[in-house]
Amino acid sequence: MLITKNLNSVHGIDVYTDSGEYFGKIEEAILLNNKIDSWKVRATPRSYLSKAMPSAKGVILPHHHVKAIGVVMLVSRSAAPSFMED
Repeated sequence: MLITKNLNSVHGIDVYTDSGEYFGKIEEAILLNNKIDSWKVRATPRSYLSKAMPSAKGVILPHHHVKAIGVVMLVSRSAAPSFMED
């Protein structure tokens, strides 16, 4: 059964990678020909994005990296930029 969501209801939800890391928050959906093309994800304090790219405010995440949307959005780990931890 296919469950649909209103785009307004996903604004501000948390985004996690499929490996369980907090990735950021949904800021908006980017549409192309009335279909979701990508998502603007905001880097927040303590998110994976703010650690991997400290000066970035967020990223544009292609929709094909999204695995599921419910209470949170689940994205493929391959969508996350890699970085070296100190």
